[in-house]
Amino acid sequence: MTRTVPKNEWHPASWQRFPASQQASYPDKAELDRVVADLSRLPPITTSWEVDDLKEQIAKAQRGDAFVLQGGDCAETFDECTSENIVDKLKILLQMSLVMIYGLKKPVVRVGRMAGQYAKPRSADTETRDGKTLPSFRGDLVNRSGFTPDERIPDPWMILRGYERAALTLNFVRSLIDGGFADLHHPENWDLNWVGHSQAAEEYHSIVSSISNSLDFLETVSGRQFHRTQRADIYAAHEGLHLHYEQAQTRYLDRRAHWYNLTTHFPWVGMRTAELDGAHVEYFRGIANPVGVKVGPGMTREWIQGLISVLNPNNEPGRLTLIHRYGAKSIDEHLPALIAAVKETGSPVLWICDPMHGNTESTADGTKTRRFDNVVSELEAAFRVHENMGTYLGGVHLELTGENVTECTGGARGLTDGDLARAYKSTVDPRLNYEQAMEIAMRIGGLKRQ
Repeated sequence: MTRTVPKNEWHPASWQRFPASQQASYPDKAELDRVVADLSRLPPITTSWEVDDLKEQIAKAQRGDAFVLQGGDCAETFDECTSENIVDKLKILLQMSLVMIYGLKKPVVRVGRMAGQYAKPRSADTETRDGKTLPSFRGDLVNRSGFTPDERIPDPWMILRGYERAALTLNFVRSLIDGGFADLHHPENWDLNWVGHSQAAEEYHSIVSSISNSLDFLETVSGRQFHRTQRADIYAAHEGLHLHYEQAQTRYLDRRAHWYNLTTHFPWVGMRTAELDGAHVEYFRGIANPVGVKVGPGMTREWIQGLISVLNPNNEPGRLTLIHRYGAKSIDEHLPALIAAVKETGSPVLWICDPMHGNTESTADGTKTRRFDNVVSELEAAFRVHENMGTYLGGVHLELTGENVTECTGGARGLTDGDLARAYKSTVDPRLNYEQAMEIAMRIGGLKRQ
């Protein structure tokens, strides 16, 4: 049964009575309130039936009947809300899911870190350069990346711009999907430049050919086209960090008797904002969306069990996803105890591995990067630990792009620290490029071994 929070017991703004971490300090509270009020009157970005459909898919993944691919930018920017960038993100998700379906022999649920990933947590409220201290850049939803006082002042009108960009992104994705872009009969629509030079090109095209031939055979025998092969559902996800933004698009639907966050399908909360008595947990407990929680070193038995009790008191299938991110060196030490603690609750959860965030490091010149080998190592360890513990690793969470960036080292082309400056575009965290992302997909599908 779907958890029900009585309408008079919770409200989208009830989080404001709790201590809130990682929130911007707006100089003009009245202006912020006006923006939130304006946004609350605008049409929602997603729909409740889309949200419920995703919850059903996550429930399947919890049972081992599907696998979740969650991927996209570490932090979207307003300037990158272009048709080319959106298409490239869609292409890499479709390509990766095709390879994984072929290898895993089960459906893949595609969830993009897109259409709302505009806010980022920071380790400090301020940043100092050359003796000058300014507020930290918290993403385009909050302030601007330029290092000047004017650009770093939180601007509430950025919230409306974020809503507009998110709506444009998701509506364009819907148009592409409904127009046949994801038709399995035409995977050539999804080609990116990597297929021309990647070591995996031959293997990828062999997979595509095998799937196309099988599909042609089955449709010839049956005398009809299979509808499910002509489109693919793409769901949106972002970290539900900026609570004023989330609040403004949270609606109570009488016909369903639930509150829904309609900025996205799948919001998640990070460890830095997952305090049991904090504002984010208070907000997340009230919405009917499937929700995720990032977990890692420092997450205790009592803490995770408390989160499960608050966020999924009715043990609803599909409701709760735990996204673990330990790092290649720590996962074997910490993950088994976390799994054991969750097992004690009897609550159904979807386990997803985020092999990116625990493997962030800096080069000698201070550039943030991730080593491809460490990413793969943590992912392989996650599959092994879950198998040993009798649980199912049902998904992967990746920061990636369809662009030819050089932000993570390693991979088929052996990128080094010296290559990073060539095409380093991220303003926050390093992402896998299209080629590295496809290598990960092939590893997950068991199609490429070292």
